[in-house]
Amino acid sequence: MTEILLILLASIVLAFPLGLYLARVMRGGPMRGDALFAWIEKPLYRVLGVNPLRGMSWRGYVGAFLLSNLVIAVLVQAVFMTQAWLPFNPDQIPNMRWDTALHTMVSFLTNTNQQHYSGQAQLSYFSQMTAITGLQVVTPMMGLALVVATLRALFCTAPEGEPADPALPADRRIDLGNYYADVVRSCVRFMLPLCLLWAVLLTSQGVPSTLVGGPTATPIDAAAGMDSQKLPLGPVAAMVAAKQLGTNGGGWYGPNSSMPLENPTPLSNTLELIGILLIPIAVVFMLGAFTGRKRLAGLVFGCMLAMSSVSVAATVWLEGHSATAASPLLMEGKEVRFGADGTGLWAAITTQVSNGSVNGMHDSLSPLAGAVPMVNMLINAIWGGIGCGLQQFIVYLLLGVFLAGLMTGRTPELLGRKLETPQVRLLALLVLLQPITILAFTAITLAIPSITGTSNPAFHGVSQVFYEYVSAFANNGSGFEGLGDATPWWNLSCTLVLLLGRYPVLVIPLIVCAQLAAKRRAPESAGTLQIETPTFALTLIALIVILTVLQFMPALVLGPVADHLSLTLR
Repeated sequence: MTEILLILLASIVLAFPLGLYLARVMRGGPMRGDALFAWIEKPLYRVLGVNPLRGMSWRGYVGAFLLSNLVIAVLVQAVFMTQAWLPFNPDQIPNMRWDTALHTMVSFLTNTNQQHYSGQAQLSYFSQMTAITGLQVVTPMMGLALVVATLRALFCTAPEGEPADPALPADRRIDLGNYYADVVRSCVRFMLPLCLLWAVLLTSQGVPSTLVGGPTATPIDAAAGMDSQKLPLGPVAAMVAAKQLGTNGGGWYGPNSSMPLENPTPLSNTLELIGILLIPIAVVFMLGAFTGRKRLAGLVFGCMLAMSSVSVAATVWLEGHSATAASPLLMEGKEVRFGADGTGLWAAITTQVSNGSVNGMHDSLSPLAGAVPMVNMLINAIWGGIGCGLQQFIVYLLLGVFLAGLMTGRTPELLGRKLETPQVRLLALLVLLQPITILAFTAITLAIPSITGTSNPAFHGVSQVFYEYVSAFANNGSGFEGLGDATPWWNLSCTLVLLLGRYPVLVIPLIVCAQLAAKRRAPESAGTLQIETPTFALTLIALIVILTVLQFMPALVLGPVADHLSLTLR
């Protein structure tokens, strides 16, 4: 218990100054170190052919976001399908199959890192360093850029730059900043230095950091039927740093952070857990400094911390201290170095954040403990991914304002701007998109046994399928790894779910807030809804529970709840 509290406390303490620094980076104003960073940034702007001082409307910002993703997608797909002929391939890894390459590309492009392959066996060093680690650095900063643009629209916090043309329509005059400048500045001034620090710390703990091919060893147990075994190494530390700090989660090795080479010591385990939480919490602190509304940041932080505490307590208790934890099979699928409590803590944190890395197999969690990560991902705003978590929370905030307005008999408004039919329709689309996507694909997959691929045909099999699609839609990437997911059906269906779970959730709130920013602002009065209060915080948490837990209760009952009852009622 002490270890859990210290990790959470250390993450919050370190995140506070980091959030203040991140706010300064994203404001775009003069900073110390400009001379150094400009030496890196200016050539990048020239290559991209952009003026970082030129602001964009929401259409321009979204267009630049989608275009950059398309270009990167083509390049990464080409790398995966030609890696056998590219350099830095000492283990002679062959090219990826097209559907696996497509799923892997989309998975890492959407900051999900869902892996239907085993990293050390199916990707070359070149693919891992460029396509995988490169996306693990860039894609979280893309999500951060979108949420910063949303905050600029919502709070009219225009960056320093050129004014918009007054002849344009109102919603196109809202200056959301420059997408390319936001991504470049956050990568160069924030993400890369932090990844460098974490990589050095992990290397000091024994995480491999080399371009040399792994050695060959002779197994001690001759009964294994192997005369020799190739030990896979590589520049692992840099990828692990990016995977944890960037809410990515995809491991260099198939067993992820349960692999001793990827997570060798108690200190490395602590560093990786703190890395998972650090930037998502820092983004919440950035909110207050960036917008000047510290009470709003307090509301968001309080709601997220309350949900996080309940999630961690429930997972650790269910996995290590409940009645089902007394089973002698408890440690199956878990790393004995970390134990049941350590596995439960990681499982809760990695799904509160859209990270998805593991230090034990989630498929081996007790049924109800396995349900908690599912709920975490369905909420997708208990800290959440970098940018994505706060963006999802803004959706809940807007819905909460709408419902509170209806309950008090007033026209719903936020910050003096009315929420009207066009905005509510877009929010309703997001609310419906999640259950329609997840439940439809789960039903189709379970209805056709030849494509299901579960290792358990009973209730646990339902959990395996449901978890995979929830993880894909939440851009989390973790899985119940008893699932045979390396097939064309799983690759292609999850690719579609990955796309639906990433782009609408990032883009639609930006559009809604840009539409609100274009409206005339009404002065606050005694009847204005106050959102920065404990009462509204409780309303938000209740709304989140209704939209996630209750909405998906039938699926949860058919999966983990029924699985639990089948074990305890025998």
